Amino acid sequence: MEHELQTLTARLLNHRWLPRTDRLVRRALVDETFRLDLDRRLAAVGLRLLDNPYAAHVAVGLNADMHEPVFGATREYAASNLGLTRDEIALLVIIWSLIVLPKRERQVTRRDVIDDGQTDMFGGDKPVPHGDSVSAGLSEASLIADFGARLGGKTKVRNFALGKLARLGFIERRNGQILEGPLLDVALDYRLLADRIIHGTLADVLAEAGHEVPNANALDIADVLPDDDLPDEDTED
Repeated sequence: MEHELQTLTARLLNHRWLPRTDRLVRRALVDETFRLDLDRRLAAVGLRLLDNPYAAHVAVGLNADMHEPVFGATREYAASNLGLTRDEIALLVIIWSLIVLPKRERQVTRRDVIDDGQTDMFGGDKPVPHGDSVSAGLSEASLIADFGARLGGKTKVRNFALGKLARLGFIERRNGQILEGPLLDVALDYRLLADRIIHGTLADVLAEAGHEVPNANALDIADVLPDDDLPDEDTED
């Protein structure tokens, strides 16, 4: 177990995120002893495992008491510890809203992006889906047309802001589409942001741009994720 703990810790620090389907990640999610040892190793250097059962990846982040010692010396920390400007943070929140909020609704109700509209009476018994089946992409051109002028200009958003978000792992850009990146759902706290966005100022901005915003927090429907929603993670490759 010692070698596996060293391997997983090193890979997390090197890659920053790993898929939930990874063999050692699955072990950390279902083996309590292994997880406790992993948490202790990460805590020893001020880190913690970022794990959201609705996200397709896990990642590492700073413990709360390490934010100020690590980032507090720089002026940019007042806005972002990733070097994002206010416009770029706003763009990230908009993308998160347009991708993750609808995705979470689909995950909670066990519906796919392409849905026949019929109710599945056994849907609640299915494992939580991840990936392209529930996470829809956005048209880059439409996003820029709707929000570019508000976020520093269309050229700036296209040539700089989207590229930075992609490099940081929040999004992927493919053939004119903006897709969910490995950090979009795991690094941004859904429980903290969802209600503020759904019932906040951004809801009006999204509605004005013609985007439908969910009427309620998806997790109000199913606040506690049953343990059996992760049935495949206790099997080894």
